[in-house]
Amino acid sequence: QVQLVESGGGLVQAGGSLRLSCAASGRTFSSYTMGWFRQAPGKEREFLAAITWSGSGGSTYYADSVKGRFTISRDNAKNMVYLQMNSLKPEDTAVYYCAARPGVYSGTDDTAYDYWGQGTQVTVSS
Repeated sequence: QVQLVESGGGLVQAGGSLRLSCAASGRTFSSYTMGWFRQAPGKEREFLAAITWSGSGGSTYYADSVKGRFTISRDNAKNMVYLQMNSLKPEDTAVYYCAARPGVYSGTDDTAYDYWGQGTQVTVSS
């Protein structure tokens, strides 16, 4: 069982930055693929980024909508995953979720993830 707790959301002006954090429980954190998703009102949950991990390091994957603006990273020693968000736009306003699944997964399907945090609100004003 993995428990995830997001933090770092808030209100920011367009063009600004935020860093979201996700604290994960569990002794096998390093073997999990970690992902970030978001859901805006009236819209489906959207994949943003994912990071895998293997003995030789991690691979990252991004949605086209955030590539070049968002960066996912992880600190296995601290059981943490981060999403650095730069050049934020009003359309980035949503509830942001951290998710986890065992093993290596490079896809974007949210149903492939087993564990979810409660979400953190990000609001970008114009």
